[in-house]
Amino acid sequence: MSKSSFHSKDPDKMPPIGQAIPLGLQHVLAMFVSNVTPAIIVAGAAGIGFGSDQGALGFPDMTYMIQMSMFFAGIATLIQTIGIGPIGGRLPIVQGTSFAFVPIMIPAVLGLGTAGLPGLMTGVFLGGCFHFCLGFIVGRIRFALPPLVTGLIVLMIGLALVKVGIQYAAGGVPNMGKPVFGSMAMWIPALVVIIVTMGVKFFTKGFMSVAAVLIGIIAGYIVAYLMGQVNFGNIGRAGMFQIPLPFKWGFELNWAIVVGMCLMAVVSAIETVGDVSGITKGGAGREATDKEITGATFADGLGTAIAGIFGGLPNTSFSQNVGLVAMTGVMSRHVVSIGAVFLIAAGLIPKVGAIINTVPINVLGGGVIVMFGMVAASGVNMLSDVHWNRRNMMIFAVSLSIGLGLQMVPEALQHLGKTASILMTSGLLPAAIIAVVLNLVIPETDD
Repeated sequence: MSKSSFHSKDPDKMPPIGQAIPLGLQHVLAMFVSNVTPAIIVAGAAGIGFGSDQGALGFPDMTYMIQMSMFFAGIATLIQTIGIGPIGGRLPIVQGTSFAFVPIMIPAVLGLGTAGLPGLMTGVFLGGCFHFCLGFIVGRIRFALPPLVTGLIVLMIGLALVKVGIQYAAGGVPNMGKPVFGSMAMWIPALVVIIVTMGVKFFTKGFMSVAAVLIGIIAGYIVAYLMGQVNFGNIGRAGMFQIPLPFKWGFELNWAIVVGMCLMAVVSAIETVGDVSGITKGGAGREATDKEITGATFADGLGTAIAGIFGGLPNTSFSQNVGLVAMTGVMSRHVVSIGAVFLIAAGLIPKVGAIINTVPINVLGGGVIVMFGMVAASGVNMLSDVHWNRRNMMIFAVSLSIGLGLQMVPEALQHLGKTASILMTSGLLPAAIIAVVLNLVIPETDD
């Protein structure tokens, strides 16, 4: 969609309803794939996703997690746009499931099936509570996170996830060791997704360009269907309506997961500060106020905590929608609220989750290769602002080497306890902690 005829720098202004609804849907479509993918990845890591025994039942647990990803993205977005007292930035901020937490969640549930979910969801809830509290101090800790640190963290998130994209594109973890894994039958739909995504991104404008990944996945889906890889059998098994269930899988306190979630909450909070600033600059041509930044951080944490209670994953502000606000010129928070209502409605209908589950793993792989690569590229872009003297190069080198090395060779920490092992082998947390500490301890140099 090209620029709207309605332009206003006032977040409280409401466009005509005929424009507001499609603009709201545009926001949903721009983030839809990114929002549901973490749930699919976490379910796959736990062994309740594609290729698991749950397939015969219609992947009930994965479908539920997908539903909750949509439902609580909508709830968290409404908290942001409408606000509750001091909670909420009251800006056109779209909330969605955060990729940043995925490297922490994968080792937390790896191979455990549904037995890994009580500890994960409890960690999400407590991490959300911690994230909420960061709203009181977020402005004061920004000094400890210069581009050297934040760029490294974002780069590590991308590097931690690219392996997942290749595994999916080649046929998924359940097919590893089988002849079908890595076959051309798997790779063709994945490559179609990548090629179409790039073509749409660079040779179209407006909404088409913004939704390039979604369009690429649709193209790959069509190819996979023609190749006989799409199964619609589970749609009929899915119900028409599902109420979110509190503590669906139970409650379990796993300190490794809790600590990991709290540490990543700091990163997520800083990301939200950047998104809020991006929206006010791109949409209103001004700096974000302290009230808006604090309110947005509160909403981030509250949205995550509520999601954790009902089986959802951590929420954060979505950066791709910041660009959409700048592109359309529509600063209205009510437009985003309309999009949130659509997400909530989709989250209450299991058949929507079941339809998403028909997307073959290799097609999804093509999409996440692009998305995770873009995460890594964003980190590199942030690092371009760094003055690469010997001090900063050494901080980056040590942090990256240890973080990435531990991720690649988790056996190096086999003698540590379970808690430390989960935290350290993610790669992300050790890299972030080392970078923050070294940046604060090592004095600046002039070279």
